[in-house]
Amino acid sequence: MEVIISTAANSVPRDQDDESIYNKAKQVKAFDDTRAGVKGLVDSGVTKIPTFFVHPPENVQRSSSSNTSYSSSNLQQVPVIDLEGIETCGRRLKVINEIRNASETWGFFQMINHGIPVNVLDEMLASVKRFHEQPQEVKMEWYSRDSKRPVRFFCNGDLLVNKSPANWRDTIAFDFQDGELDPCLYPQICREAVSEYIKHVIKMSKTISELLSEALGLRRDYLSELECMETESLVCHYYPICPEPDLTLGTTKHTDPSFLTILLQDNTGGLQVLHQNQWVDVPPEEGALVVNIGDFMQLISNDKFRSVEHRVLAGGIRPRTSIACFFYPSTANKFKPYGAVQELLSGNPPIYRETHIAEYLAFFRSKGLDGIPNLPHFKRA
Repeated sequence: MEVIISTAANSVPRDQDDESIYNKAKQVKAFDDTRAGVKGLVDSGVTKIPTFFVHPPENVQRSSSSNTSYSSSNLQQVPVIDLEGIETCGRRLKVINEIRNASETWGFFQMINHGIPVNVLDEMLASVKRFHEQPQEVKMEWYSRDSKRPVRFFCNGDLLVNKSPANWRDTIAFDFQDGELDPCLYPQICREAVSEYIKHVIKMSKTISELLSEALGLRRDYLSELECMETESLVCHYYPICPEPDLTLGTTKHTDPSFLTILLQDNTGGLQVLHQNQWVDVPPEEGALVVNIGDFMQLISNDKFRSVEHRVLAGGIRPRTSIACFFYPSTANKFKPYGAVQELLSGNPPIYRETHIAEYLAFFRSKGLDGIPNLPHFKRA
């Protein structure tokens, strides 16, 4: 299939925004109608990216500046936490302290020896890559912007509503309702791998929930009883090789609207977290999973745990695959108000007003990935 989308080289100068010259909405619609995604552009042989993928230079910079800089130095390293032996008292206390420190200062940490077999992780990554590298006519059957579909393939969920530049990635998403989804609904090419992986990651999330509860100084089952991590959204991204990686991003800087996110990434690299005004690499670790605090966890912890901005760079050498599992309240609790945990206030007032996940996600989706944090909107007056 030939994908015909005007690029900056043959259409509109990138320093012009005259609507009569460049109609972004029209180009975006033409691109979306191909149902081929970014991979379709690459397969068609484009050497210049469409203008609606071009980000402001200050947002894609990879070198230092006066405000925000980039660091791959060992002096700035996302914590790596070894979960081996956490059922023994002394070891568990050490891990809880490490998780507390990481959640308070970084909002991110990597886990090793978490109990999920490496072959399960490898096959999950491989199966997602196989799906995205199928012929376009096969993938097109799964292409949809209907959020009610439990399994769907798309490019940029906010593509048609977000005024900000698009991200250089394609996605297949699986929306689990309270941990249940019929595997017959999955594409055959990744059915077995998804079924096996989600089983393991849900089990592991129970352990992480307990450790986070204890890291907050609460009883072990506190977060479990809140039912704040009972529904999962498995979002499987594919970042094709980009002909102009210095002009766009794989994922715009953002925080996650979830309670918690568990990420599996391949060995390509590109994920960065904003720490002390520096973009710091989250380097791939063999067999590791990345955990990051979501907005709702920051809300209920009254800023004790931090949901921090992160992004993914576009790559010009090889494609990247990652699988993010976002954890949300159970379906029955989507309108349940969540606020600061009383035990964590210590006489201080709540920073944020109570809200429910349905309201929070509606706000998040209405604005799209625009690089602007969501939590300030919910601060108490």
